[in-house]
Amino acid sequence: MSTQANGLRERIQGASLRTVGLYVGLYGAAALFLVPYLWMISLSLKPRSEMFSRVPHWIPSEPTLQWYQYVLSESLIVQWTINTFLIAGVTTLVVLLFDSLIAFSLTRLEWPGRNVVLSLIIASFMVPAYVNIVPLYTLVSDLGLISSYAGVILPLTAGPLGVFLLVQFFRDFPDELEEAARLDGFSTFKIYSRLMLPMMKSPLTALALFTFVSSWNQFLWPLIVLQSEGSYTLPIGLVTLSSSQVFQPGLMMAATLIASLPLFVVFLLLQDYLINAIQVQGTKG
Repeated sequence: MSTQANGLRERIQGASLRTVGLYVGLYGAAALFLVPYLWMISLSLKPRSEMFSRVPHWIPSEPTLQWYQYVLSESLIVQWTINTFLIAGVTTLVVLLFDSLIAFSLTRLEWPGRNVVLSLIIASFMVPAYVNIVPLYTLVSDLGLISSYAGVILPLTAGPLGVFLLVQFFRDFPDELEEAARLDGFSTFKIYSRLMLPMMKSPLTALALFTFVSSWNQFLWPLIVLQSEGSYTLPIGLVTLSSSQVFQPGLMMAATLIASLPLFVVFLLLQDYLINAIQVQGTKG
């Protein structure tokens, strides 16, 4: 008995040591990812005299908010933030609506050619986005949407990611629940809107997060379509701030931090749904 107890004790101690080592490694890696952000905050709070010091200082001797005041008062960053929120928000809503409808029709409705349509949507992943720049610009120009938000939003909503993601969840939806709903008199649209969508909050939230972040970070297409400084998005606006003749790292770090905060807040609010969607899909797979 004593030999078995000693062996059990050694296994528990070994497992505990491995667990401690795992957590130390994970927290160490997380700390490394935080280093650039901490340096960005440090630079944004440094006065001009410490900016190019030969000896780097993590903590400014005289913290200042002059760079934040300059960015907020001398640039259009507030307007750029509103523009970016508008484009990313509308794009996300349109993607959630239309991609969920497409995924529902491809998985829960019977119609000829649906497998071919799904195959074409998946195959579009292999087409580089830059290949479509010239045809898209020609189409948007012919529609008179140059220098308008609609000209930016409409092409961003045509990606295959949302359909591909939601098809997996609609396909795994229990047939018994759908049959019971039809017996209760639910129409097809009611099954979609009243039964399936409320039970798919996690994948829809994950798709919303992916779409919002992708739309927020778009640079090339908004740069091509939007032609006035007041209509720029944040990625374009940050480039215009850095185009001056004098390099000002404090100014750039302050503007970058302001531009990053909304995404950080959105991720904190939606991270539980994102993790749950990944866990559910991994369990079903």
